[in-house]
Amino acid sequence: MNKLLILLMAFVASLVFALPEDTKQAIEIEAQSVVVDETTGFNEFIGDVEVRQGSLLLLAELIQVQTENEEVVSMIAKGSLEKPAKYIQSQENQARFVEATATKITYDVNAGMIFLVGNAHLIQGFDSFSGDTLSYDINNDKVVVKGSEDGTERVKFKIVL
Repeated sequence: MNKLLILLMAFVASLVFALPEDTKQAIEIEAQSVVVDETTGFNEFIGDVEVRQGSLLLLAELIQVQTENEEVVSMIAKGSLEKPAKYIQSQENQARFVEATATKITYDVNAGMIFLVGNAHLIQGFDSFSGDTLSYDINNDKVVVKGSEDGTERVKFKIVL
């Protein structure tokens, strides 16, 4: 279990848009149950899961962490339309928190990307983005939003000046 906590610390430390002091904080994870498979590197936290480190907060009904060579490769937070997965973190160059919700939030560590799928919504500063899917390039501070394939859900973007 200590090995898993160390890997999760490496994951959270890799979020480049986090407050610098966040990476120095302890990681706290609460869930109703956890499955750890050190052979495959697959770890699953189940039941009202909360991951906290400094200003970072990740909430979901289920959070899966995939590790490889003792490093976190990806993290997937799964929710529902009624109770979506949620990501919140303070951003060094913004007065407000970055907030994201979706039915599924995937963080690809190597690519430096966050993918929101299913009723995706992201608030960054005073701007907000929503659509069926949303990709956030952490390293380049780039957001790509797409509407639904059938055209019933269009992209929404709001800029507050």
